Amino acid sequence: MSEKSSKVANKVFTFAVVGNPNAGKSSVFNQLTGLRQKTGNFPGITVEKKIGKITLSQQHEATLIDFPGTYSFYPTSQDERIVVQTLANPTDTNFPDAVLYIADVSKLEKHLLLLTQVKDLGLPVILALNMSDIAEKEGIYIDTDYLSNQLNVPVIAISGRTGNGIELLKLEMLDLIAATKKTDVSKNNYYPLSVAAIQVANVVKEQLPQIQTDFQAVLIAHHYDWLPFLNPAQRLAIEQSVNDAGFISLRQQVEETMQRFDRFTPIVRQAIRRGTQQPSKITERLDAVLTHSIAGPIIFFAIMFFVFQAIFAWAEYPMTWIETVFTDGGNWLKYILGTGWLSSLLADGILAGLSGVLVFIPQIAILFFLISILEEVGYMARVAFLFDRIMQAFGMNGRSVVALISGHACAIPAIMSTRTISNWKERLITILVTPLTSCSARIPVYTALIGFVVPSTTVAGIFNLQGLAFMGLYLLGILGALIAALIFKWILKSKERSFLLLELPEYRTPVLRNVAYTVWEKVKTFVTEAGKIIIVISIILWALASFGPSGKILQAEKDAITYAEENELDEMQTKDLIAARQIEASYAGILGKTIEPVIRPLGFDWKIGIALITSFAAREVFVGTMATIYSIGSAQDELTLSQRMAQERRPNGEKVYSLATALSLLIFYVFAMQCMSTLAVVKRETNSWKWPAVQFLFMSGMAYLGSLLVYQLLS
Repeated sequence: MSEKSSKVANKVFTFAVVGNPNAGKSSVFNQLTGLRQKTGNFPGITVEKKIGKITLSQQHEATLIDFPGTYSFYPTSQDERIVVQTLANPTDTNFPDAVLYIADVSKLEKHLLLLTQVKDLGLPVILALNMSDIAEKEGIYIDTDYLSNQLNVPVIAISGRTGNGIELLKLEMLDLIAATKKTDVSKNNYYPLSVAAIQVANVVKEQLPQIQTDFQAVLIAHHYDWLPFLNPAQRLAIEQSVNDAGFISLRQQVEETMQRFDRFTPIVRQAIRRGTQQPSKITERLDAVLTHSIAGPIIFFAIMFFVFQAIFAWAEYPMTWIETVFTDGGNWLKYILGTGWLSSLLADGILAGLSGVLVFIPQIAILFFLISILEEVGYMARVAFLFDRIMQAFGMNGRSVVALISGHACAIPAIMSTRTISNWKERLITILVTPLTSCSARIPVYTALIGFVVPSTTVAGIFNLQGLAFMGLYLLGILGALIAALIFKWILKSKERSFLLLELPEYRTPVLRNVAYTVWEKVKTFVTEAGKIIIVISIILWALASFGPSGKILQAEKDAITYAEENELDEMQTKDLIAARQIEASYAGILGKTIEPVIRPLGFDWKIGIALITSFAAREVFVGTMATIYSIGSAQDELTLSQRMAQERRPNGEKVYSLATALSLLIFYVFAMQCMSTLAVVKRETNSWKWPAVQFLFMSGMAYLGSLLVYQLLS
C-alpha cells in the first residue's frame, strides 16, 4: 500500500463542499449528512461553518465542511475570504482531502469559474450538477460523460431537493476515498501563468514550502496583505517579489478570468442541449409584482404582518400546555420532596428558570420556520434588491435589509452576515443598528408583558390585538434602527463608493427538509445556549433570593407574622407576606434596592431591577428571573407566572404591572442592548472595543429616555 493510501486508511477523509451562492449547497449537504451535523466557527473568526458526517461504507466515513458560497478566489466579502484563506493554506486545520463542488446546472457557465480555480489547486474534485430535476422540466439536458472527459472530473447529476442522484454521488465519493480514481494534476492548468506570476510563485514557495501548486502560490501573492497565516517576514518577502516582478494583481485577475472563460465556455455549450420545451417564465412574472416599487413594499409588510400574527396565534395553545406542565411539575416535586432547600432549589430555582426558556419554543420555532421558508423560496434576495435605494438614504444598502430581518431571529448571525457588505461605513452602520431590531430573545419579554397592556381579543374575526401590539413593537425597533442609522450616516465619514452586487435566484418550492433542519438547529441552539445561562443564573438567583445577611431573613419572617396577626390576615395571605418580606431581606432584595432609585422614575421596582441586571447576560433571562423571584416561597403554587405578576402590588396597594409600568418596560427592552454575546461579536467584527462601547451607550440611552418618557406621560 502506498504512503498516500495508508494515510487515507488511517484518517477520516474530509470533503470541502464548495460552490457559488444559491447553488443549493445546503440542500445537498443536508441530503448527505442528515442530522449528523453541527455548527461552529472557523478558527479565530466568527464565520459560521457546518460540519457533517457521512457513512459511505462499513469501512469508510467522511467529514463534510460546508464552506460559504463564493463566486471566485477573488473575494469581495469577509465570508468569501474564508474559502481562500483555507484552500490557500495546506496546513489549515480545515484544509480538505478533496472538494465536492456543487453547481447549478441551469447556470453552469457562470459556476465553472470557481471550479477551474479549485482544480488548479491540485485537489481531487467531484462536480455535482444540482437542480437537475428542474433543468429537465425546462428542457435542459447535460451530456455528463462529455463534460467529465473535458473537465477531467467525475460529474454526477443530482437534485438536492428530491434526493435524485445522491446515492450515485456517494459511490463516487467512496471511489475517490478508496483511491480507485486518480486526479491527473497535469491537466488542471486552465490558466497558463504569466512570467511575472511564475516569478512571484517561486518566491512564495520558498517562503512556504508546504504550498503544493504554482496557482496556490499565485493566489497567496494576490492576497498576501490580508491572509492571516503569513508572518511579517513572509509578507514582506512576497510584497518585494510582487513589486520586483511587476505583478499587478487586478490586471492578472482580469486576464485570468477571461482566459478561464475562454477555456470552459465552449465545453459547457457543447455539453448542454436544450429541447423545444420553453423554460418557465414564473420568475419573471413574480418579480414584476414582488419587486415593483409600490406593490413590492406593500406585499412585504403584509407578509411580515402575517408572520407576527402567526407567532401569537399559532403558539398560544402549546405555550399554555408547556407552562402548565412546568407548574404542575414544580408542585409535584414539592409534594414528593416536602419542604426544604432541595425541593425549593429544584422547583423554584431550576424548574422555574427552565420554564422561562422552554415555554417560548413554539414562538421561536414558528418565527424561524416562516423566515426559513421565505429564504428557501428566494424571496429574501428580492427584499434586499427592493429596499436598496431606501437603505442607502439611511447610510446602508440592500444587503443591510437581510441583516435587519435576520436580526429578528438573532442579532449575532445577523451581524456576522454583514460581511457580504463591502463598503466599510455601510457595514459598520448595519452592525451598530441591527440589535435594535427585535430578536427572538425579546419574544419571552414581549409575551410576558403585552398581556398587561393589550387584551387578548380578536378584531374583525381575524386580527389578534396582542399580535398587532407584538408587530408594533417590532416596527418600533425597526424605526429606532433607521433613526440611529441616519444619525450615524451624518457622523461617520467615508470616501468608499457604495454598490450592490446581488444574484436573484430562481423562485423555487421550499425544501421542507432544509426548513426543518434550520428550525431544529436554531431552536436547539436557543435552548442549549440560553438554557445554560438561564439555569446557572436561576440557581444563583435562587440562592440570592433564599439567603441574606445573618438574622435578617428570620427577622423579616417574625415581622411579617406580627403584621399578619395585627391585621388578621388569613393563612394564605400570611404565607405570601412572609415570602415577600423574606425575599426583600435577601441578598437579591438588597441588590434590587440598591439600584431602585435609578430605575424608579421608569416605574420599575427592586424586583424588576434584579431582572434588569441578570438579563444583561441575555434578554430572555428576564422571564426566568421573574419566574424564580415570584416562585420562591409563594403560597400560590397553582398560579402561572403571568398570574403572579398580575397580582403583584406595591406597598401602597397599586398594581406593579400597571399599563404605565408594563409599557415602560416594553419600551426599555425594545431599545436596550442586553446581550453580552452580541457585544462580543461586535468587538470581534470591528476588531475594537470602541464600537461595542458606542453601541451599548447609545442603545442604553435610547432605552432609558424612551422608558422614562412613556412612564411619566402615562402615570
